[in-house]
Amino acid sequence: MKTISLSICSCILLTTVAFAQKLNTLTSKEKKDGWELLFDGKSTDGWHTYHTDKASNAWSVQDGALVFNPAADKSERGDLVTDKEYENYDLTYEWKISDGGNSGVIFGVKEDAQYGATYETGIEMQVLDNINADDRHTPNHLAGSLYDLIGSAEVSKPKAVGEWNQARILYSGGQITLWLNGVKTAEVKKGSEEWNQLIANSKFHDWEGFAKYDKGKIALQDHGDVVAYRNIKIKQL
Repeated sequence: MKTISLSICSCILLTTVAFAQKLNTLTSKEKKDGWELLFDGKSTDGWHTYHTDKASNAWSVQDGALVFNPAADKSERGDLVTDKEYENYDLTYEWKISDGGNSGVIFGVKEDAQYGATYETGIEMQVLDNINADDRHTPNHLAGSLYDLIGSAEVSKPKAVGEWNQARILYSGGQITLWLNGVKTAEVKKGSEEWNQLIANSKFHDWEGFAKYDKGKIALQDHGDVVAYRNIKIKQL
């Protein structure tokens, strides 16, 4: 009797854990709180390659994740962006990078013919293999950094290559706050004295469109390396 009871309890526990960890879904509480899925885990619905009308074959869904394949034909390459624009939101997602890999989530992207790339207007939260990527030597280029603006080795603590990382971007009223695996990695307000100094000291100092748009699309970057994203959720504030 005891053995049977323990077995039943174990099954219930495993089932509960499995349900709690189900990918690319919203809990009842999340739905009530206003969270939305940006990726359904099955298709590229809601996304398209920058300056095209659909998601190219370089981006595919594999095991419940959006995966970029750098071996794809050049005509298929490019950043994946949301169909919709967003302003004032809490964005959470998970990412996994390949050995030596580099990518990023770029937000506040203006998709307009005058801009040839998402990073010309959007601000990036860096995705990086801190051990082997070429960009690992620059502190504000490390994983979780506000790319080329704010970052340090002390707070950049990504998991090992092949493991999933949890990231969060809180973007509201010009205030930007980033977290990687529960650790705050950057915080600044657009237009502040600190922000202006950061821009002046960055590669973006003479980019006319950079960080100009509070409302914009969200992009997953094609940086030429295999990268995967999942559990992409947004709550508009």
